[in-house]
Order: sequence, then structure tokens, then C-alpha cells
Amino acid sequence: MIIFLVTSVLAYLLYLLLTTASGDLFLWSKEELIIGAVLALIVGAILRKTVSKKSLRMLNPKRWFLFLIYVLGPFFLGMAKANIDVAYRVITGRINPGIVRISPKLKTDLGITMLANSITLTPGTLSVDIDEETNDLYVHWINVKKEALEKIPRDYKYVCAKFPDWARKVAE
Repeated sequence: MIIFLVTSVLAYLLYLLLTTASGDLFLWSKEELIIGAVLALIVGAILRKTVSKKSLRMLNPKRWFLFLIYVLGPFFLGMAKANIDVAYRVITGRINPGIVRISPKLKTDLGITMLANSITLTPGTLSVDIDEETNDLYVHWINVKKEALEKIPRDYKYVCAKFPDWARKVAE
């Protein structure tokens, strides 16, 4: 029952966010508020079996705060450094592309997804595949360094800095 309620409330909040400033009662019309509530209840009924208690851990405000710190801090700095590095490689033509396997040792699907998205959003890297048995990621990297190949997959910091550590803090 709690999963149904949480899913319905989240669906309703998303509906309200997407339809903001479209009415005259607060920011919505009363018809819109009623339709949104009905649709949220339908979504809650349909998705109640999809959402599990494990997935409710992201409702913890501490995790949202950690995620915000991650995005504004390490992720933003990693993207800035990667942009400069990719611009340098494009100008000079010094690239050594390849696919490497990293073992971040993340346990949850949310952690793996967060890491894969962070890697893909960073210029010069692209998450290509996930080994579902070991949760290893295969990453296309614009500049595979020979000394890094000896340490990968044990030391993933060559490819994605501290992204896996933050994914572990936020999602696990």
C-alpha cells in the first residue's frame, strides 16, 4: 500500500510540475488538479508492482543532497577537465581510442546506471556495455594510456575519476 501511495504522489507531483502555470487556481485549474489526481492514481495502480521497497531508498533527502553535491562538484569538474582534454586531442590529433573494462564493484542497478550515465555524459568516454554478472562496465575511451591498461580494471580512476565512489555513496 505504501508503494502505491508513494508512486501516486510522485506521479502527481510530476504532473503538477509539467503543467505549472496553466490555470487560475494557484498555478493550475481545478479541472487540471482533479485530472492529475485521477491519472496519478492510475499510474500508482499500474506501477505498484514495478516499484519495490529497494527503489524507495532514493526518497531519502540525504541521498538527494549527496547527489546535488556530486553533480555540482566532482562531476562538473570532471566534465570541465574532459572538455579541455578532448579539445586538446582534437586540435593536436593525439588520440589513442580503445575500449576498456572497469570493475567499479557497484551492487545496485541504480549505482551502475548513475555511473554509466556519468561516464557517457563526460566528453571523451562512452559506456558501451555492462556485464550483468559482474557489473563490469565496458567504456570507449578517447585516450587509452598504456600504463593505465596494466592497472585497469582494478584501478578505474584512470577512466572515470571518482565517479564510482560517488555513485556508491548516493545509490547504495
